[in-house]
Amino acid sequence: MIESIHSFELEALEVAGVETEKAVKNYLLFALYNDELTAFTSERYLVEASNYYSKLQEHYPFMLLDEDSYERLYNKYLELRTDRAIETMQEESETEDEEELSLTDFLRTSNDILTSEESAPIIKFVNALFYQAIKKRASDIHIEVQEKKGEVRFRIDGMLIKNADLDKKIVNLIISRIKVISNLDISEKRIPQDGRTQIKISGEILDVRVSILPTFYGERVVMRLLMQSSQIPQIEELGFKSSLIDDVKKLLRSSHGIILVTGPTGSGKTTSLHSFLREVEEPHKNLITVEDPVEYKSDKIAQIQVNEKVGLTFASALRSILRQDPDIIMIGEIRDEETADIAVRAALTGHLVFSTLHTNSAAATISRLADMGVEPFLISSSLLGILAQRLVRVLCSACKEEDVLAENFARDYHLPKDATIYKATGCKACNYSGYTGRKSIGELLVMDDRVRDLLKSTTDEHTLKNALQQGDFVTISEQLRAMLLAGETSLDEAIRIGL
Repeated sequence: MIESIHSFELEALEVAGVETEKAVKNYLLFALYNDELTAFTSERYLVEASNYYSKLQEHYPFMLLDEDSYERLYNKYLELRTDRAIETMQEESETEDEEELSLTDFLRTSNDILTSEESAPIIKFVNALFYQAIKKRASDIHIEVQEKKGEVRFRIDGMLIKNADLDKKIVNLIISRIKVISNLDISEKRIPQDGRTQIKISGEILDVRVSILPTFYGERVVMRLLMQSSQIPQIEELGFKSSLIDDVKKLLRSSHGIILVTGPTGSGKTTSLHSFLREVEEPHKNLITVEDPVEYKSDKIAQIQVNEKVGLTFASALRSILRQDPDIIMIGEIRDEETADIAVRAALTGHLVFSTLHTNSAAATISRLADMGVEPFLISSSLLGILAQRLVRVLCSACKEEDVLAENFARDYHLPKDATIYKATGCKACNYSGYTGRKSIGELLVMDDRVRDLLKSTTDEHTLKNALQQGDFVTISEQLRAMLLAGETSLDEAIRIGL
């Protein structure tokens, strides 16, 4: 048996006199190894590669790669092929009007984008972009433009990862295509534009929210890939501890009051809120939401999209909603004093209200509401509970490695000096990121008599936090510490989230 070598450093090369397409089809790949042009294959494809290798005019050193290394080099060849396809798109720029027409036809017939092989290269590229993003579990696609080039990045598990470099001319073509499918003005490049589109991939319909922003070097695009309402997880599937889920379900059985979900951008607040709505959804209840923008569309809920240009703000929409005889109201975000005031009044007059706030902890939420002018006695009588949550990346169990805990880190983050912790490495299983998916953690403050007594004397965040920790309240940092010591996440990730 021939020994396989392991190397992630190999770069795909096109060799003079060798048809790259044919070589890749026969699983024979070329790269520089020890400064020598070498032919590679894997044990799995040895027969096909050897047959093709024997037909080559010139004979190069022939070696085997292990499966992971071969897969990585093979993917680099596929990227090389995509780059070649993109280069040909420059020639297409002269026939831009024809391409616009074909794209419109393409959308009108609502073909599945994986079967539309006859479409123009630029359309194929945009379609491939969505397909790759879904395959890699990306939540956002960023298309950015710099002085001499552009680049595509995917946000995967909360982190931006570079996907491809693009020629600057190609970026403009891609942005034009995205504008067409989002019903935006192609000729307008001076002001920000927002739109929506739907694409169909492998039989699944995907909602895409598009934001285009003019920058110094040209326009940049961010596309948010949204779940359908059918894909919204049940409360049990959010990933929280079972004791916290039981407490949340108890709050959801209330007929009136406010339940707040807090955390920074990208911590899963909207998904949690829609999961709560799914839990309380019943035919005899009237559910109305005010969102900016509407993220997950649902047939069973009346959803209102905020439009500040015409004066439809959170506050004005809320005032109208109260005349629509709602049982449950969901407010996308409490942003100002007026919205906070109406939300509290709605809760006091017999409505169950869900909303979000951008605060870092449950205790900080009470301070924020007080800063917004909500009186402490109104907070204690209207608020049911506050869920502060985060999404933490979980280490890949296939490749995580033991890490060294520096003494100053142990001291700064209150960790045992002899603690065993792990770090991210990266392998094929986790797409070389070192992490596989994310886990929800959260601290739930339930408005009980003890908290109400505290609110009579203070709304200070620090005082509230210290008092809560005297009981059985488990903070986010304590949960992060537990995850780190259990080998579920890395020190870098725990610090990023807020250890």
